[in-house]
Amino acid sequence: MSAADNKKLMQEIYARVADLDTSLFVEHLAEDATWQVTGQYSWSHTFRGRDAILKSLHGHVRARIEGRPRTLAYNFIAEGDLVVIEAKGDNLTVDGARYDNDYCFVFRLANGQIKEIKEYCDSTLTEAALGPFPPERVLA
Repeated sequence: MSAADNKKLMQEIYARVADLDTSLFVEHLAEDATWQVTGQYSWSHTFRGRDAILKSLHGHVRARIEGRPRTLAYNFIAEGDLVVIEAKGDNLTVDGARYDNDYCFVFRLANGQIKEIKEYCDSTLTEAALGPFPPERVLA
């Protein structure tokens, strides 16, 4: 797929995510995908494989967010097999705190499948609103 095709796919995925529909994301998430949460805090980890991403990382986020997590993407930049997305969260935690983090995601795609995700965000806000990431939630 071309950079333009990859960008269009990610725009379609995030249009659905904004409407709380993650099915297209899951459909295009490779079985062997990795999601790296960057930084030096409790959430910093590389989640390896679709199950680890969906059950461990996203499962814990869903447990801490009231309703379904919502992320609004507003800028897409594509080159080669990479798509960079700037986005903003629009969430309320189960404790009643706002969790509206700013994100920069770097996606690497291959043949229409998401292979790698690197997440940059405000780590202080993540831990303040969602708490530390529990080590027992990290799948081996």
